[in-house]
Amino acid sequence: KGELRIQSLSFDDAGMYQCIAENTHGIIYANAELKIVASPPTFELNPMKKKILAAKGGRVIIECKPKAAPKPKFSWSKGTELLVNGSRIRIWDDGSLEIINITKLDEGHYTCFAENNRGKANSTGVLEMTEATRITLAPLNVDVTVGENATMQCIASHDPTLDLTFIWSLNGFVIDFEKEHEHYERNVMV
Repeated sequence: KGELRIQSLSFDDAGMYQCIAENTHGIIYANAELKIVASPPTFELNPMKKKILAAKGGRVIIECKPKAAPKPKFSWSKGTELLVNGSRIRIWDDGSLEIINITKLDEGHYTCFAENNRGKANSTGVLEMTEATRITLAPLNVDVTVGENATMQCIASHDPTLDLTFIWSLNGFVIDFEKEHEHYERNVMV
């Protein structure tokens, strides 16, 4: 196939490689440079979020994306407790931490540790639980005669520390109330 495979790369393998293809009609060359990258984990360019919000009873994914070569091994702690995969907690291969069925007890400081053969680093963020947003009055099916107006209501409860936005869609497409103001009207009740 004309394929070159190099296993267990070392810095000595770095350099310019040339492939030569030859037959009775002639010869052709192609060049490529191989750079060897190796660095300890660092969170300088992509630190963990300092504050992570998660809805009560919901699911959260806390990302851990340090720059590192080779790919680091990941571990997590909550405060001083080392976390392991379980029924509610999972550490993904890419380093992300997933927690499901969030409760008040999940609040706290979470630290991601990344380590490879060049070194180690960690980054910490705080998880805070918010009340889940719930639709308390959903729109109802409406039969309307052509040419008449139809009104639909949607009321929701939410955590008072967060803003709430209502987005209406028709058959999966978001309604743009500014462009379609002659056909749709939005009434916001406080």
